[in-house]
Amino acid sequence: MTRTRKPVGRIAFVGAGPGDPGLLTRRALDALVEADHVVYDRGVPESLLTHVRAQARSDAEFSPAEGVPGDVAKVLISAARSGQNAVHLVAGDPFGHDSVVKEVQAVARTAAHFEVVPGVGQAEGVATYAGVPLPGVRTAADVEDVTTLDFDALAAAVGRGSLALAVDAGDLAAVRDGLLAAGIDGTTPVGVTGDGTGETQYTTTSSVDSFVAAALGFTGRVVLTVGAGVTDRDKLSWWENRPLYGWKVLVPRTKEQAGAMSARLRAYGAIPCEVPTIAVEPPRTPAQMERAVKGLVDGRYAWVIFTSVNAVRAVWEKFGEHGLDARHFGGVKIACIGEATADAVRAFGIQPELVPAGEQSSEGLLAEFSPHDEILDPVGRVLLPRADIATETLAAGLTERGWEVDDVTAYRTVRAAPPPAEIRDAIKSGGFDAVLFTSSSTVRNLVGIAGKPHARTVVAVIGPKTAETATEFGLRVDVQPPHASVPDLVEALAAYAVELREKLAAMPAKQRRGSKVQGPTALRFR
Repeated sequence: MTRTRKPVGRIAFVGAGPGDPGLLTRRALDALVEADHVVYDRGVPESLLTHVRAQARSDAEFSPAEGVPGDVAKVLISAARSGQNAVHLVAGDPFGHDSVVKEVQAVARTAAHFEVVPGVGQAEGVATYAGVPLPGVRTAADVEDVTTLDFDALAAAVGRGSLALAVDAGDLAAVRDGLLAAGIDGTTPVGVTGDGTGETQYTTTSSVDSFVAAALGFTGRVVLTVGAGVTDRDKLSWWENRPLYGWKVLVPRTKEQAGAMSARLRAYGAIPCEVPTIAVEPPRTPAQMERAVKGLVDGRYAWVIFTSVNAVRAVWEKFGEHGLDARHFGGVKIACIGEATADAVRAFGIQPELVPAGEQSSEGLLAEFSPHDEILDPVGRVLLPRADIATETLAAGLTERGWEVDDVTAYRTVRAAPPPAEIRDAIKSGGFDAVLFTSSSTVRNLVGIAGKPHARTVVAVIGPKTAETATEFGLRVDVQPPHASVPDLVEALAAYAVELREKLAAMPAKQRRGSKVQGPTALRFR
């Protein structure tokens, strides 16, 4: 009789790094994606856990690490013996924690297969994000128990270079007393960073004598940097000095489109809040689109003009239903109202013939669209697949230029459900520093489901039509990019934030306090 051998799972001790999900190594992410059971330490930020859960298998179990190292090791070993892949996710680097080293030793005494995936240490990683270099002879450590620190050695390290320690905020006083007792100069520069590498990272600089008071209000794990490198923060602090750092930005878009804008905002340091204001649905009757697709294949049209990414998606979905692909566009030329729409077309392997070089709007496209010529254009019909609520500007302009236009409803936009009460309150009370509108419908629908943004909120719009709608609703337009695209819109908002910062920096202190300029940029100067 042949016995089926029970599969044996693996154990991985994975370093999460200092907190920013982007600092997870590829090997760490692979281990987490393959995991059946993830045990995580309290020092792992919730934002990183959220990112990991989104990447992990849907049936993966997550549980906090509890008890002494032996207890955690038993959980991991039990999971492996039952055929599961188990991960202990720890902040920083696994071997930066004595407790984790003991767990690895316990697992190594068994037959379980295990690996240790290194991560960027909290102390060293956060120091870099805070703009504090650690040159020369240096010490960087993630400390669990400050009573085990050799303060004489730390003081000597500061004398020869710099120091970075990740400790609990409640242990700062003990660290100060230990450094002073070891003879370190009380005027030595100190930086204390909370929420290291996170969206709300904040660093306060002072000295050994005063850093405990300066860090009042900090909770959880903090990183203490000591030495001459702290004075370089003015020039090297890149994370907290990004143009939109700390700005809460409202992103009213469809669920499918909000992600790309949010990613760009995060790159500039903003904290985006996505509020879907419209949902995209198929037309109520598909007959128009069916005829349009047949016309494209049969050569009925000289041009197809796409005015949105949604229109591109709608046409390609209809093509897919009929087993068609890009080859069936044949000799039809394609025009796009802007670069974002053009990129969507290029994604399907087609290069548009016309994208306005100037204003990316209906007017901008019409300015560059040639009138119909019966000799040069034997086919005089244009397909215009659009939303059900699109304006008539483009269709009317094409008709004036001698073209026959099939204005077809490719998709419908419907108002989304209202956001939660706390979001609605924040919108109306000034809880958001900025709002980005990418179409007239996002303006109308946001006001309809959540109310008007507060007067202190910076209003950024993608183009002139959106600006007109915002003005009609009584909103003050602060930012409008020269070209109507999401990258340009985010870039324009970032430039606006830099201008605010420069204006505030040039103001005398009394004027800053009385300035009407709102938001994180203003608060940093008060």
